[in-house]
Amino acid sequence: MAVKTTRYPLKPYLLLCSAIALSACSDFSLSDLNSQINPPPGSQTSAIAPRPQPDSRGVITYPNYQVIVANRNDTMADLAGRVGMTAQDLARHNGLPETYIARRGEVLALPKGVITPTTDPAADGSIEAIATAAIDRAGATPAQSGTIQKGPEPIRHVVEQGETAYSIARLYGVSVTALASWNGLDRNLSVRTGQQLLIPVAEDGTVQSAVLAPIEKTPEPPSAKTPLPAAVAPAVVPESPNLAADRTPPGASGKLLRPVKGDIIRGYSGSNEGLDIAAKSGTSVKAAESGEIALISKSVGQNTIILLRHPDNLYTVYSNVANVSVKKGQKVKRGQTIAKVAKGDPSFLHFEIRRGTESVDPLPYL
Repeated sequence: MAVKTTRYPLKPYLLLCSAIALSACSDFSLSDLNSQINPPPGSQTSAIAPRPQPDSRGVITYPNYQVIVANRNDTMADLAGRVGMTAQDLARHNGLPETYIARRGEVLALPKGVITPTTDPAADGSIEAIATAAIDRAGATPAQSGTIQKGPEPIRHVVEQGETAYSIARLYGVSVTALASWNGLDRNLSVRTGQQLLIPVAEDGTVQSAVLAPIEKTPEPPSAKTPLPAAVAPAVVPESPNLAADRTPPGASGKLLRPVKGDIIRGYSGSNEGLDIAAKSGTSVKAAESGEIALISKSVGQNTIILLRHPDNLYTVYSNVANVSVKKGQKVKRGQTIAKVAKGDPSFLHFEIRRGTESVDPLPYL
């Protein structure tokens, strides 16, 4: 979530002469500059903690988001391949061209739901492989889905037009060098509109938040001393219809059909990329919309998965099913039975909707 920033008149920071001696290589160390850039007024005095070490894929996992740290000359395809997504989706999520080459230590944001390595032969970064891994992850423990960082979670700041590394560092009361080292900024400390930056955490565990300027008390206008007119009964305005509630989500020709009837026993969240809908074993599972069967597979836990492709890059995923009655490549119609709910205690259908490789909350679509 973008942090609402307040603009301040800023004085530019000056780099001392030793900064000129930095190598022309873009992969330079910022540690020597820590004492050369004056911290902004009101900045924190405690030391900054080092950025957490990424896992073998380069991924740093926090409870609510993930980032990936690049190696020298990593392409979008290199980075995307480590987490089972497409270079196009990774580049688009970060507002970069697909041909972009990352710097060593550069931090890129990952869409929600990065997959873990899998032995599935279909794990080639396709939507089919991603859907399979997503189902695995829905029931995985934190140790299976990547080590979640302990301690405070850094604030993510989304760069707005006109902001600089200096203004952002001043806003949060951190040094610009700490901001640069945590995010792998280049030697010019360049940032781009829409870029997601991690705000460094102090060694004492303090999470930096925006330093708001004091609000001056507004003087009372002369008109405030004039008595108000006699009370006037307010006009009764008729209630407006809630048009947003009936708005059709992008990519759907209309509201999608609920695949089974039943109570939602587990909703959409950071750890569950779909809905778990209670249903008796043997209940018919219906196609939510007309489309083509893109995948029938089994997850690591031998859980059967059906992936249905629809127009406009929309996919529906059905898991916890048995007695599959369709084949890969088959065209199906809305409401057609494609499988039965598998046995379980409790028995339920896991249902997801995906826009490309990213999951979305199914409820607004149903």
